[in-house]
Amino acid sequence: MSRTPVIRDISRDRYTQLPRQPLVICAALVQSPVNLGGLCRTAEAFRLEALVLADLAIAQTHPFRNLAASAHHWQPLIACAPDALPDWLRQQQQLGYSLIALDANPAALPLTQFVFPQKTVLVLGQELTGIPASLLEICDRTLSIPQAGMVESLNVQTAAAIAIYEYMRQQSLASS
Repeated sequence: MSRTPVIRDISRDRYTQLPRQPLVICAALVQSPVNLGGLCRTAEAFRLEALVLADLAIAQTHPFRNLAASAHHWQPLIACAPDALPDWLRQQQQLGYSLIALDANPAALPLTQFVFPQKTVLVLGQELTGIPASLLEICDRTLSIPQAGMVESLNVQTAAAIAIYEYMRQQSLASS
């Protein structure tokens, strides 16, 4: 992956006007403020379009802010309650986004065999229980991260970071 130019030398006002990657991280089912803070930091590090939370108030908690390390000041956040998620996901499809679920399902397509569409919503599941079947049915594709160990899944924030990196790697190859 080619290194993105460092853009820390520009003004804060101008920074907010820079383009973002058209990848939305839907973490409305994720409950841990620590995981959400880590997701916020990762999303901002790659200048992703948005991070979707069940409630924006979680971004004001100490555990979230501690791991976000000020990323919450820069990363666009969207609120979507879990019960509104099916309708919100369908709206994103109508806007041209592909809905890609990241799940530990053994029947899912391995991440290494998938080519991300440019406009993607990456749907993440709740810690321990994953993504409900009703939401998986809405998604265009379900991906998993191949693993070799005895533990059956990765932490949601870690898994998302791997998928985000793969998205960015593919997009940088497509643009070169």
